[in-house]
Amino acid sequence: MVRGFAILLLLQFLGESLSTLLALPVPGNVLGMGLLLLALNFKLVRPEWVEEAVNLLLSNLALFFVPAGVGVMVYFDLIAAEWLPIVVATVLSTFVVMAVTGWVATWLERRGGKVEHG
Repeated sequence: MVRGFAILLLLQFLGESLSTLLALPVPGNVLGMGLLLLALNFKLVRPEWVEEAVNLLLSNLALFFVPAGVGVMVYFDLIAAEWLPIVVATVLSTFVVMAVTGWVATWLERRGGKVEHG
């Protein structure tokens, strides 16, 4: 598990460094995940090396949302004043994402690709 955390932290550090040094508009943690994807794809990192660490992080994922939820409470007055546009944007964007996902899945099926449902 230590090796898995070391790999994850190294890739996140590299992503943060790239984002800062190149002044990219992409957050470093997103670049780190992209680096992890590339490392897994090119077999530089084996899935079993990070599997235990990843499963531990995923099993405690809800805890990582607590600081963000508390931070939202700082803007409670603004949210209370603008609740309708927030709700409308949330509902509409949810339906747009569902529709686009359905269209892409249908398009891929027509191209002959197999799409797993479920």
